[in-house]
Amino acid sequence: MRIKSGIEGFDTLVEGGLLQGRQYLLSGTPGSGKSTFGVQFLAAGALLGEIGAYVALSENIGTLVEDMLRYNPQIDDMIKTKKLFFIDLGPTINYGEYDEMSSLITPDYVQQSGDSLVNQPPTPFSVFKEVENQIKQFGIKRLVIDSLSSIRFASKDIASEERSISRFIRNLKTLGCTTILLSELTNPDAYTIEQFASHGVIFLHNFMDKQGSMVRGLQIIKMRGTKHDCEMRAIEFSDKGIKVGKLLKK
Repeated sequence: MRIKSGIEGFDTLVEGGLLQGRQYLLSGTPGSGKSTFGVQFLAAGALLGEIGAYVALSENIGTLVEDMLRYNPQIDDMIKTKKLFFIDLGPTINYGEYDEMSSLITPDYVQQSGDSLVNQPPTPFSVFKEVENQIKQFGIKRLVIDSLSSIRFASKDIASEERSISRFIRNLKTLGCTTILLSELTNPDAYTIEQFASHGVIFLHNFMDKQGSMVRGLQIIKMRGTKHDCEMRAIEFSDKGIKVGKLLKK
């Protein structure tokens, strides 16, 4: 079954939408639109009755919600009616505090402390267990994790790190959610374990053209079970968020 991404111009590139229940990696440079893409994906699902959750491992929840409201004022109502959740699984911001690291933004924007995780950097295992609990409790169908980079270096051993990330993604596949995993794109030519483990890989580029103008682009690198466009296409930020545009000339 195909589900709508909520990104104007994207679904036509992937046979009408993403495959339900699969995991997709969205990698991009700073400012390329990863968070905006993720929230648009969740908001589109909420309008169709699919409860969504944005899991933040490093981003400030309050700032993120405030920024996204500029694109879609309905997000406020989605939060209040529990169709869209923003879940903070990052470590406590303030130095010297020893509070629980898990907190959930409620419909009235009050951060409620959880009692399942201690104040320490998130790990693939701790994030998975908390996400699993939230999915069971709220019936979440669409999931965004921001970002995979925050738990990629939880282990000091590279081999253990690779195994841990691969296991994390494999376990996400058991939860039944359509998931977008955000990650930082540092080298488009360096392949990572998450790219192999995910069902699809999308790159968001942000670069200077020959005329010295900033160009934003989207490229689908991988999409299992789907015929897809492989070319670099322009993306723009409109009043409603990201939209995919014309083919970028090489």
